Amino acid sequence: QVQLVESGGGLVQAGDSLRLSCAASGRTFRSYGMGWFRQAPGKGREFVAAVSWSAGSTYYSDSVKGRFTASRNNAKNTIYLQMDSLKPEDTAVYYCAAGRRDLSDMDNYDYWGQGTQVTVSS
Repeated sequence: QVQLVESGGGLVQAGDSLRLSCAASGRTFRSYGMGWFRQAPGKGREFVAAVSWSAGSTYYSDSVKGRFTASRNNAKNTIYLQMDSLKPEDTAVYYCAAGRRDLSDMDNYDYWGQGTQVTVSS
């Protein structure tokens, strides 16, 4: 079992930065790849970024590549999503999740957090 709690969301202006955190509990956390997904109002949940269990590999959607950075600190059981140059279209509820294999595929995730709201005003 892995429990996930996101934090760090808020209201910012376009061009600002924000860092999301996801605190994990559970002994098997370190064996999972960790991903970030988001869901905007009226839209489906979409992949944003992921980091492998060893933090050796990271993956990004085209819409955030070059602006967002995913990382993890296994000693602190925490993952992060640094979001720079935010745009209004980044407005969504952001979720962290624990999964295996293809980390860009939502179906490969076993555990999900409750989400944190990010709102970017123009």
